[in-house]
Amino acid sequence: MPTLRIPLRPARAPLAIRAIRATRAARSRWRALCAALALALTVGLLAAPAAEAEVQHPRQEWLRQSTAGLFLHWGMFTHPRHLDCADWERDVTEGGWSADYWVDEARKLGASYIVLATFHSRLGYARPWPSKIPGSCATERDLLGELVAAGKAKGVRIVLYMTDDPQWHNEQGTETLDSAAYSAYKGRDVDLTTRRGFGMFSYDLFFEVMENYPDLSGFWIDNDNEYWEERGLYEQIRERRPSWLLSNNNEDTPIMDTVSNEQKTGMTPTYDYPAAVTVPMPRLTEADYKLPTTGDWWYDGGDHPVDARLSTGRYITNAGSSIKSLMAETPMVNGKLPPQQEEFNDFMGRWVEPVRESVYGVEGGGYMYGGMQPGFWNDGAHGVVTVGRGEDGDRTQYVHVVTRPRTDLVRLRDNGYTVRRVTNLRTGEAMRFSQSGGHLSILGISDWDPYDTVFKVETDGHQPYYEQSGVDATASSARAGHPAAALADGNHETYWDSDAELPVSVTLDLGARKRATALAVNQREWSPTHARSTFGRPEDSARIKDYRVYASGDGKRWTQVRAGALRSARGVQTIDIGDQEARYLKLEVRSLWGGPQAPEFFNQLRIDEIQVAYGRPKPTRAPLPLEAEARENRLSGAARSVECGACSGGRRVGGLGGGPRNSVTYRDIRAPEDGDYRLQLDHTAAAPSSLSVSVNGAAPVKVPAVAGNPGVPESTAVSVPLKAGANTVRVFSTAARGPGLDRVAVAPPPPPSYTPKTTLTVRPHGLQWVGPGRRSITVTATLRLDDDEQLDDVGLAPRLPAGWTADGGPATARSLRLGQTLKASWTLTSPPGQDAGPADIPVTADFKLLGRQKSVSDPVRVRQLPADRMWAREAEDSANRPGSTGITGCGPCSGAEKVRNIGGSEQAAVLFPDVVVPDGGERTLYLDYTVNGTRSFHVSVNGGPPTVVTVTDIGNTTPRTTSVPVTLKPGANTIEISNDTEPAPDLDRISLG
Repeated sequence: MPTLRIPLRPARAPLAIRAIRATRAARSRWRALCAALALALTVGLLAAPAAEAEVQHPRQEWLRQSTAGLFLHWGMFTHPRHLDCADWERDVTEGGWSADYWVDEARKLGASYIVLATFHSRLGYARPWPSKIPGSCATERDLLGELVAAGKAKGVRIVLYMTDDPQWHNEQGTETLDSAAYSAYKGRDVDLTTRRGFGMFSYDLFFEVMENYPDLSGFWIDNDNEYWEERGLYEQIRERRPSWLLSNNNEDTPIMDTVSNEQKTGMTPTYDYPAAVTVPMPRLTEADYKLPTTGDWWYDGGDHPVDARLSTGRYITNAGSSIKSLMAETPMVNGKLPPQQEEFNDFMGRWVEPVRESVYGVEGGGYMYGGMQPGFWNDGAHGVVTVGRGEDGDRTQYVHVVTRPRTDLVRLRDNGYTVRRVTNLRTGEAMRFSQSGGHLSILGISDWDPYDTVFKVETDGHQPYYEQSGVDATASSARAGHPAAALADGNHETYWDSDAELPVSVTLDLGARKRATALAVNQREWSPTHARSTFGRPEDSARIKDYRVYASGDGKRWTQVRAGALRSARGVQTIDIGDQEARYLKLEVRSLWGGPQAPEFFNQLRIDEIQVAYGRPKPTRAPLPLEAEARENRLSGAARSVECGACSGGRRVGGLGGGPRNSVTYRDIRAPEDGDYRLQLDHTAAAPSSLSVSVNGAAPVKVPAVAGNPGVPESTAVSVPLKAGANTVRVFSTAARGPGLDRVAVAPPPPPSYTPKTTLTVRPHGLQWVGPGRRSITVTATLRLDDDEQLDDVGLAPRLPAGWTADGGPATARSLRLGQTLKASWTLTSPPGQDAGPADIPVTADFKLLGRQKSVSDPVRVRQLPADRMWAREAEDSANRPGSTGITGCGPCSGAEKVRNIGGSEQAAVLFPDVVVPDGGERTLYLDYTVNGTRSFHVSVNGGPPTVVTVTDIGNTTPRTTSVPVTLKPGANTIEISNDTEPAPDLDRISLG
């Protein structure tokens, strides 16, 4: 677990090994070279590397082959807490501590390494080894040496955790750092409770460990210490132990081999850990998270449960993104794990074994290593794909269905792989499958694993894409060092950067007029898929939202061949463009998903590679159920089967315009019981149109068909009543020239609790402090649909308390689809003759999904100023300019939020504009804050010299108040809270007395 200090602007771009790999064969040659270098390393022929990031290096190979590690937090303050080092060691030994036990538990989890966190700021800074360096608890028994030896005997590597932070030295009321003893050892005064003094002490420990434990595999470092960096600690580790790995927590330090990402939450699905990771491949990446659902990172006396669904989901989705699962468990003083953790480990040992080939020694599929499309699939299904390592590793793929669909089939993009065979890996059952239109459908699935149903998919390889060496890329904008040429160089370590320009376009030159059917876009995986915060640092998706694609034969006259929105999702995104003949293809990016609240990601488009497809795998003989052109359907009037390469089965039904006389009728759509079902229509239309659906002879329901490419299907769903057994469904169009129909699909509706993911942004954000009397507030709101669904009958409006009025009515839209927005603004006025606060005013979006009423809401909260204050504003208020700081939750704070990560750079400041006072002169500025230790604010008014305000407290959880005199001018003023050189306290609110 980290101490809560993170960098303000972590380095993200890989900085070394730029070997160009134009093809998969070139990647294979690089892997072969790595293997050769690794061999050289073992015989001492490889020199110590330079002090810069090696994104790929032979010493990393063992971790690249790993799937998981075991993270053990264990020390003096493990329950029951010990305040004496000798007493703790005695109880450890008398309790029967065994290194072999830890190694055996790790192997059950499929963990190839253990990270031991004993020298931890919250565990008494204990050292589980005999040490000649005084300063904190050190054992006489060599527990670390025993663990290293036990791990070596059983193929489990040991990595040692080291902390940078002394701030918890007196957490239990007893001093755990012995400055006097260490000062005597060094021959000069050293205060271990300061960062510099602690840096000196821990610096010495690194060298002691390197000297005494050559079989250790590296250090897991919980953030950097300035003393280490000044003395080139990491470079010296590289020189002395060139085979050891270095990992850092929550920050991408260039020289480190691995970036660890701690305890991510808030994803959809909850287990989809990679959705929150911000480290691009092929950088080695860990997901470090607790297996116990509740409790601390260390044993706190409780036998906390382990959520098998959440934990197995994380394990599989991490493997499907080439991310290592570093799973934290909580050993007791005697080293044994609580019963529920032991039980989970035993389960994992049994559960993974039948599918081990799909989890161990694999890479994530759908990324730089090839493979089919991970993520959300049909009918609520979600999962990932893994592929083998090596030159032809992607010929065998594993489809992991972590969330099963509501039907008996799984349908995902095939990404150009021709499938030969599909097998249920757990049962050995050969599966029926259908492949056409760029999709693989696995049919008739009846044997579902509750956590991960795995299908082994054997293919003939990745085929219908032009070689990157034959494509030239240019762009309307590019950042220096990241040119458009990187889009077609076959190297996922280089990327194009749009230089924050939007709209922006990329043009691909195929060299001659050629067939083109799709663009495969590998966006850089350096941002999360959704708006979130990591330790207060705002993050958001830097992925494409709205786009257009154009085709041209001469580069001058362009024809739009596709427009739409891409989902904010990981993995390669495919844009079908029908069947085109063109030399030039232009991708125009109109907008990204991220918002301005996360400036590091806002409008920052980065793309690794774009490939151009010239075809699709040949359709299989096995049809997909409910294709429109199927023989058992009745086509009437002008309805006829026509070719459509991007459609299922390679065909669709056209001629449906003109009313019910031109129709397709499904005569045997089966339902298990009476009820409402989700009917999906895959249709093609060059212009906005509609289809009409009649079920069992009932009155038809009109379904909108969005405009797109007439050769590329789009999907729309509607709720229909079906009876148990056979049903007839008739589809036609009342338009003069109706859409084409590719297929329909029938599934149970989502559960009643399901609400599609939306983003509702309401301004102002933060508690609004107002003076006495009647008041008016201007409120804006934007609703955005983030899921690939359709919302109907959408309304957006404030729900006013009694007596409040608004100057306008609700904003409405007939429907919203992926990425579309609805915006509105109102002036809200409180009742006359009374004060405005307190009042909570929900701004609510109401809409229907498949006929079900749904809503999302975000309130504007108004409060009356305290009698001794003339003005107040929350630090998290949307009127402020937060720089590179971030908002985090704070229950006791005035608005239940605060701003953290203030200080350490000029950008890490909060600017309060429009601080309006009627008269100039001196005022008292009150600052509400939280802090652990001693830190300082720098307070500047109207750009003047800052005043230093120093505060001290323990815990960083209880809001306190301090004050400083300031001189203001009449009217609007600005107040900046900062600290250019050091971390400042967290800020809850400022106010004027």
